[in-house]
Amino acid sequence: MKKRTVAVVMAAAMTIGMMVTGVSVQAGVEDKTLIVGFDAEYPPFGYKDDNGEYVGFDLDLAQEVCDNLGWELVKKPINWDSKDMELNSGTIDCIWNGFTINGREDDYTWTDPYINNEQVMVVAKDSGIEKLADLKGKNVVVQAASAALDALNNDDNKDLKDSFASLTENPDYNTAFMNIDSGAADAVAVDIGVANYQLSQRGKDKYVILDEPIQNEQYGIGFKKGNDELKDLVWDEVKKLDESGEVDKLADKYELDKSMLCISEDKDTEDSDSTEADAEESADSTEKDADSESK
Repeated sequence: MKKRTVAVVMAAAMTIGMMVTGVSVQAGVEDKTLIVGFDAEYPPFGYKDDNGEYVGFDLDLAQEVCDNLGWELVKKPINWDSKDMELNSGTIDCIWNGFTINGREDDYTWTDPYINNEQVMVVAKDSGIEKLADLKGKNVVVQAASAALDALNNDDNKDLKDSFASLTENPDYNTAFMNIDSGAADAVAVDIGVANYQLSQRGKDKYVILDEPIQNEQYGIGFKKGNDELKDLVWDEVKKLDESGEVDKLADKYELDKSMLCISEDKDTEDSDSTEADAEESADSTEKDADSESK
């Protein structure tokens, strides 16, 4: 009898566990709350402003999505090294913070890309460094667990990385730029959007962004694998905000180069395909009319 009771209890516990797991995947949809995980020191996409508020291009866009859905937005700053643990444990619903798709395609349920990005090198203006080859024997810094680090670890950049005297991981880009300013580092590998923001805040006359990118990539919003329902709801609202011009306004607000935005690219492709199809249908119709007349 005891064995049977234990078996029943265990079966019930397993069922509850499965139910909890299922709910956690769709939690955002059920409770109308979106918990966004972000790096609080990653301007212009997510950071703390002078008033102590968490703001940024991505966070403001997430807020507008939630406002349109009638949902609550919870902004949860996270340690970037721990982003996967936060997502898989259900403490956040998505990672929305200049999050690179490339190389991570199979690790998350992704929206379509919304920004075309580059990983670049920034150096002090008086460093004498003009191209990537000049970084041979130099000390380079990068944010830990970042796409810039992934780019440098890519086989395509092996020779470049091997040429450095050192490659040091910093906890955030504020620290990285401080190391450039102090002379402790010669270059920082960073996203172009972050680089432009840092230069606008620290003084564009102090730094140079090297012309050669380390890697081209795209940003997306990353959800836990299988959470397609929440992803689709969020992305549909992002596309509506893009069509209404609100995304462009946010880009202007945060001095983000609007040529980097790519939300409408899929729509443009669809429109092009539709136009081509209409043209083909029209041509077929004309041919049929001509055949009918000749008969």
